[in-house]
Amino acid sequence: MITVVCNLTLDGVMQAPGRADEDVRDGFEYGGWAAPYSEDAMGRVLGRRAGVQGGMLLGRRTYEDFAGFWPKQEANPYTDALNKQQKYVVSSTLTDPDWVNTHVIGLDDVAKLKSEQDLIVLGSGELVRSIPDLVDEYILLIHPLVLGTGHHLFGDLHQPLTLTDSETTTTGVVINTYKPAAA
Repeated sequence: MITVVCNLTLDGVMQAPGRADEDVRDGFEYGGWAAPYSEDAMGRVLGRRAGVQGGMLLGRRTYEDFAGFWPKQEANPYTDALNKQQKYVVSSTLTDPDWVNTHVIGLDDVAKLKSEQDLIVLGSGELVRSIPDLVDEYILLIHPLVLGTGHHLFGDLHQPLTLTDSETTTTGVVINTYKPAAA
């Protein structure tokens, strides 16, 4: 099973939810937009995922951002879990990852890896748009904010979805779970 977890604004922006300097491509000035809303929302999502075994599937850009940040943080449960987690980076350019438990794979390897274990994708919009037929579930944290600019999760991808769960947090984030609609 492949589960995509992504922070989005109401207008579908996914770019740089965590920090001001996370992703400034195309002059993006609103980095860190999810921080004021995230504590309750991420706690709920992570609580649902607790005990689920499997690996993280990441695109190269997301991996490089995570690898440049998380291994440098003081020890805490989240950092420790990320360091122990098996990480699979889909890339044709990354050759020597330095974050522990990281493996570089090709796009053609994703289906086989999915057959061997459950995978969670965090962010990684380009990767998500490259594997829509392999995604089993989307957990979208939709924040009560419109930015009007920025990179979007789905781009021009057309994929009908079915809402299977919805929950509102104390900060107004709506956590919607979707599965691809039956053909």
